[in-house]
Amino acid sequence: MIKSSYAMNPSLLRLLIIAYISCNYLDPARELVNEILEWNFDVVSGNLMIVSFMKVKEVDAAKSIFTKMPSRDVVTWNSMIGGYVKNRLYNEALSVFKKMLISDKEPDPYTFASIMTACARLGDISNAKYVHNLMIERNIKLNYILSSALIDMYSKCGNIETAREIFSRVDRGNICVWNAMINGLATHGLASESVKVFSEIGTKGGVRPDSITFIALLTAFSHSGLVEEGKRHFYLMKEEPFSVQPQLAHYGVMVDILVRAGLLSEAYLMIKEMPMKPDVVIWRTFLSGCRIHKNSELGELAAAQISHLSSGDYVLMSNIYCSVNKWDSAEELRLAMKQKGVRKKRGRSWVEIGGIIHVFKAGDRSHPESSAIYKSLDVLIKLTKMKGFRHETGLVLMDISEEEKEENLDLHSEKLAIVYGILKTGVGDCIRVTKNLRTCPDCHSWIKVVSKVLNRVIVVRDRVRFHHFEGGFCTCADFW
Repeated sequence: MIKSSYAMNPSLLRLLIIAYISCNYLDPARELVNEILEWNFDVVSGNLMIVSFMKVKEVDAAKSIFTKMPSRDVVTWNSMIGGYVKNRLYNEALSVFKKMLISDKEPDPYTFASIMTACARLGDISNAKYVHNLMIERNIKLNYILSSALIDMYSKCGNIETAREIFSRVDRGNICVWNAMINGLATHGLASESVKVFSEIGTKGGVRPDSITFIALLTAFSHSGLVEEGKRHFYLMKEEPFSVQPQLAHYGVMVDILVRAGLLSEAYLMIKEMPMKPDVVIWRTFLSGCRIHKNSELGELAAAQISHLSSGDYVLMSNIYCSVNKWDSAEELRLAMKQKGVRKKRGRSWVEIGGIIHVFKAGDRSHPESSAIYKSLDVLIKLTKMKGFRHETGLVLMDISEEEKEENLDLHSEKLAIVYGILKTGVGDCIRVTKNLRTCPDCHSWIKVVSKVLNRVIVVRDRVRFHHFEGGFCTCADFW
């Protein structure tokens, strides 16, 4: 019936598919796509369907259309790359980008903006440099979007020096470029440099700070523990010449600044007196602070404000209870998680060796070289203990012996990734590791000692910020 009604009118069929998708009627949309894939359809129809399916996270449907398209233009490739990036499938975006390079279509500025975002999210410095070199070879003219993306990419890949260099050379006539630099410095914990760049906006940029500028600046203070500076700029932003009214995100960063410094009561008061309703992100930030400072009473208040607890919320509350030896309460939470089918998000760490990304999970033995990794880890644990390292066993959410807790901590994913990096790189080479969650205090303490014992620079990018370990110290000054 579909064929007989619409086969001679592809435009109508295209519009019908897009209408179904926009109304979230995905099953009939998929049925129509299965029909249309049997016929030839024009590039415009294919592009629109790819974009529409990517918007509703129907990645497989978009991929099917892309694969079957008889011809593709630059928009087709950009729609797939951009769609993968928006759906956080960054490796898939890189794969399509590399296929585009050997096609008859040349990447344009939009292509490069999307693929730089993928490199930034992956922390993939090799591909970041590769993409940047391609832009130079193809004489891609930098506009403020590409300049901002370049600065952001190098910052998130751990190369803040190159980000600084690019910032010094590009046109800074748009506030987005300044925001990218301030945010990059903030992520690396370089608060004083963030303030310096902020102070130059009016004199060297000829532009005015906006809402995003102050979020980046406040984040820099948060990562460096500069409470008074954070407060001062939070109130300063409302005054002339800025006249930027604080939004939910600004209050969120201020709460983060206060809870990191242990000012839980002040943070709670700020949340209660906000001119808008606090969102779940703010309550989770507060809950995280309660975990760090072992305050179960305020932690329970925060958890009560989160209507649908995620696995991370349960883990935070379990951490709080365990830190004050409330084992029964922690066990009740674990049972609640099990009954509700809530699964803890697993930590993953990865390291790039020779252009290949090696991913590790806690206790992972799936790697083909796991035997050598665990032997080396055992040697390194013993060596660091001889140099004064002591496990932070209070982090283990189980009422078990100290020895068992130490064994549990030894298997964390970042330790495995770092050991593999040590095995596969030369003496003096920098080791770069990325983790999808916040680095735990035990691993943080251990990496500091490893950097001193082996005389190696180790850069870890976690969910919160960058940590540069060298000579037994970290640039975060143990504040993250």
